This record gives sequence, C-alpha cells and structure tokens, in this order.
Amino acid sequence: MKIPLRFSSLVLVTALAATGTAAAGPAGGPEEPVRYVGTEQADASHHGSLRLAVGAKSWQAFRANRADPEQAEGHGWTYNHAPMIAYWNQRFWLQYLSGPVHENKGHGQILVLSSEDGVHWEKPRVAFPPYRMPDGTLAMPHERMGWFVAPNGRLLTLGFWGIPNHPNDGTGIGRVVREVLRDGTFGPIHFIRYNRHTGWNEKNTAYPFYTDSTDAGFKEACTALLANKLVTLQWWEEDRAKDGFYPDLHGVLAKAFCWYRRADGAIVGLWKSSWTSLSRDEGRTWTPLVKAPTLVMAEAKVWGQRTADGRYALVYNPRRDNRHRWPLAVITGDDGIHFDNLLTVQGEVPPRRYDGLDKAYGPQYVRGIIEGNGTPPGQAFWITYSMNKDDIWVSRIPVPVTGTVQGPVADTFDSGPLADLPWNLYSPKWAPISFVDSQSAQNRSLELRDAEPADYASATRVFQSSTQGTLRFKLLARQAVTGRLEIEVHDRHGFRPPIRLALDDQGEIQAMDGNRSGLQRLARYVPNVWYDVMIRFDTAKELFDVTIDHKLVLADAELLEPVESLERITFRTGPVREEPTLRTPKTPGADFPDGDERVPEAAYLIDDVSVTYGPVAFTEKKKSDGAMTTVPR
Repeated sequence: MKIPLRFSSLVLVTALAATGTAAAGPAGGPEEPVRYVGTEQADASHHGSLRLAVGAKSWQAFRANRADPEQAEGHGWTYNHAPMIAYWNQRFWLQYLSGPVHENKGHGQILVLSSEDGVHWEKPRVAFPPYRMPDGTLAMPHERMGWFVAPNGRLLTLGFWGIPNHPNDGTGIGRVVREVLRDGTFGPIHFIRYNRHTGWNEKNTAYPFYTDSTDAGFKEACTALLANKLVTLQWWEEDRAKDGFYPDLHGVLAKAFCWYRRADGAIVGLWKSSWTSLSRDEGRTWTPLVKAPTLVMAEAKVWGQRTADGRYALVYNPRRDNRHRWPLAVITGDDGIHFDNLLTVQGEVPPRRYDGLDKAYGPQYVRGIIEGNGTPPGQAFWITYSMNKDDIWVSRIPVPVTGTVQGPVADTFDSGPLADLPWNLYSPKWAPISFVDSQSAQNRSLELRDAEPADYASATRVFQSSTQGTLRFKLLARQAVTGRLEIEVHDRHGFRPPIRLALDDQGEIQAMDGNRSGLQRLARYVPNVWYDVMIRFDTAKELFDVTIDHKLVLADAELLEPVESLERITFRTGPVREEPTLRTPKTPGADFPDGDERVPEAAYLIDDVSVTYGPVAFTEKKKSDGAMTTVPR
C-alpha cells in the first residue's frame, strides 16, 4: 500500500524538530523559559495534518484590489502586512502596513480600520500617509507596535518611518503617534521619539514633538507610554539607540517582541526565531536571551498571551521554512512554561493574487491584543495576521482551546450568535458565511456564499472520533448552473478525505467511490429545494454509503483513503487545493488572473446537521439491465 504523503512529511518535520533538544533539567528558568512537550508536528500540507482548534473562526478584514481600489482602501496597493489589533470603545481596531507592490521597496503608508463585531469591517483609512524626507525621498514605514490604550483611556496609534529598503535597522527617522478619538476620527500627528543617534530631531522632521501638543490628555497618554518598558521594548528593533531607553538584550538581534505574565509573576518574552527570555521587574532587565529548542519556527512572528480561562497560548507557524508560512497553529498550557496540543487555527493558503518581492505564502505575522489594550466580550481570544502579504485577516479562538469533541452532534442553527457556533469557519469578504432565515426567524440555516475568483468559503464541524457512525444534514443550493460545493469527511489529519461528495455546476450531486474511477453521479438537484442527505460509514470495513431523501443512491462505496476513524465534516465552496507546495518559489511569480473581479455568485444553505455513533448495516450493490439496485445484506 502506498504511504500517504502526510506520514513521510511528518517524519521529515519531526526530524527537523529534533535538531534542537531541550536543556537539561526542568523548564521555566532562564535556560529554557518555554518548552513544547507535545509530540505533534506539522507536515507540509496546508493544515499541517493537525487537529483543528475546535470552533476557531477566521474572517477576512481587508481584501486588496488593484483594479478597483474603491473596493479596497482607495489606493489599489497590494502589499499589506504586519497587522496589529486592539479592542477599545467597544470596537475592534486594526492597523497594518501597506505598500504599492513589494515589501521594503519604495514608499508606503499605515492604515487603520475598525469593526463592532470583528466580522464586518469598515473601509481602511490612512493613519500615517507617505512621509517625505528633506531631500525629497519618501520614507518607508515599519511597525512592531501599533496600539496603546493609555491609563487615562486615550487610544494611541503609532508608526515608524525608516529609510527605504531597510526601515528597521536602526537608521530610520523616528516614531510617530496620533490619537484615535471616540468618534473614530484622528488627532494630529506628532513624533513621540526620534532616532537622535542617526541625526533626526525636532528641526529636520515634518511633524511636531508630542510635548508641543495643547491637549493635556494626549500628552499624558504619551508620557505613560514612554514610561512603559514592556510596551516600548517593541520599538527596539527599529530604534536601537544606546541611550539607556531600552534594556540590555545581551547582544541578540531580537525581532518582534511580545510577552505574557506567568502566575508566579515572571514575564516571558518571545521573539522571532524561537528567542525567549524572562523578566521579573516589568521589563527593565532581562535574562540572557536563549532559543527554545522545542519551538519550531523561523522568521515569522510568534504570539503569546494568557487566555480568559487562566491558561496560556502561543500562536505561530510551526515551520522552519521561512518562505512557506503555514499552518497558523496554537499550543496551550496551564503554567506558561509547558505547552502541548499543537492544533491548527488557520490552515487555508489561497493563491497569492499579487506578485511582489518577499511576499511569503500563508497566514503569517500573527499578533493578538496585548495586556491593557482591551478585552473583547466572550470566552475567546482574537488574533490578526496577513495572508500571503495580500490581505488582512482576524481569527477568534474559543477557550478552553481543544482539538476534540465528545458526544453526538445536533446543530439546528436556530439560536445563538455565530461566534459561539462550535464550527470552524473560513470566511473571505467575497465568500462570506452567515446565518440566514430559512422559513422564519425561528428556523435559521448556515449560508455559504461565494463570488470570489481566487478563494472559497469553508465550514467544518468537528465531531467525536468514531469508527462507525451516521452523518445527516439538509442542503439547499440557490442555483444549479454555477458554483461548486464540496462535502468532505476527514480523519484527524484532514489531509486527503476518505469521503467526498460534490454539487457541481451542471445540477448534479456526485461522489467518489474508492473502488471506481471518477466521480459517480448520485442524483440531480434543482435550485431552492432542500435535500436530506445521510452518510453512513465504517472505517474498519473501509465502506460508506449515501442516502438522499431516504433513497439509497450509493451503496458499499469504498473509502478513498484507509483511516482509523473519522472526526470532521467540511462544506466548501470550491475544489480542494494543494498549491502552493514547499517547492513553490516565493518569488518571482505572477498575479492571479482576473483576481480583482467577482465571479457569478453561488450560495448554499446547510441545516439540521447531526452525527450519531454506532454500527451501521450496509447493503450490497447489484446491477440488473444496466441499472443499479440494492438489496439488504
């Protein structure tokens, strides 16, 4: 039997992880502040062949559009990266870097957008426009820290102006700040810190110093920020001054700092490339930085925080390959020292729509909400990241974070908010997922729409791992001449589905049988009609069957892949994708054809999803006069 790709890839990644070994003795001290104690490692597939963080939902907050800028930020710029997130004034706030085409080539600007619910986002606005230096050259923005909610309640947004092509090497101009007012408008721009060691000061820069402001509350907020050694340590990489403002990092070029507080009072510092350290005096001093050998990561960012359930989470790309940044995964722990249970939060890697230098693939550069920058409602934590450096996304991860589900499933979608739905959702702006009223406000369905040329909507329900069971759901298509809905049932790895069904654009419901070649036609479907679908499976026998509206339409079908058990069902408005792969070059590349134009929209409704467990009695297929019939076994 051919060995599935996921297992050979897993061996490779596990071998890579083993190139570093944990320090002798217990973890938690300066020699090894953080240790991953799990055995799971991601393989080369987009989801990493990991279990999912159950209930994690991802929404596209910003979609770039070069051909029609008014559908984006009004500029048509296609390099969008390094988002930061805060929650203030009962709204989510995102800030991100934007450039015309490439990373660290040419000029750029910093934009801000907000949302009341984290799902529906307003159009971005320019917070820090392109900055012209005295010689006429346009500076380049860079940012490792975007938000600060001051003790007096003021919200500050910040940016940094650097020298083109190398904006974060300490030779830049300085850091700018402005206030976001409660009505959503911006206050005036000021400098809050100059790179004086490179010659920049009040006399040769375009904005006044913050102390020149006539707003006492704004100045108070800036003063509080400057006094916060944890928050301002995020500035070090772009500043690198040796004037005593920053603590000693012991000679390490440490990038993209974040931190969390352990229950014992120690502050754990995290940087790119697995660097870690401890502080016990609010960030004024740090133990010598060391690499955590059990954290597999490269130059993408890592995010760490204490979660609402009192536990701890680290989110990062568990891959040493710096060009292919997937999946975005989470590990969790009880003490902030030992972490386990590597799960996928975001495992989708859509095509990169816009070519550009250094535009790595995948969901990357993750950031969450730092302590003091707000607490969204609900038992979950929020993160933001860029996708392919094209677009900006957010994810909501419920706590406690888990990868498994126990008990039967009976989802009617008739009550409760979408955020609390125990489904994993992937919802682009042009392929949104939402609740809709089917027949009345008391009879809701889950709707997947899709007008996206380069992506799809995906909804996954994790259920109890089982060797035998019955899945049942109702399905309605709004059309039959466009779009495609694929239905897959997966094992814990989710690599190649053992069971695949599809609604095509010719009005046919199809399935794949591992014992027969090609797609098998099961039935016709027509728009705006509900169909009752039932799938029964037995992984030991490697069989499944399909019933539609109580009629057996596929009997004794063979699983496409032998698996021990099944534990999730996915509804997706497009075919499965395996590109890009680890062999796909980061650059040069090409733009996705017609990626700026919507395609004819398709929509599908899902309702009454149930999963029960236990033995199933299959039937035996026989043919008579060219027609398929079934008889009891």
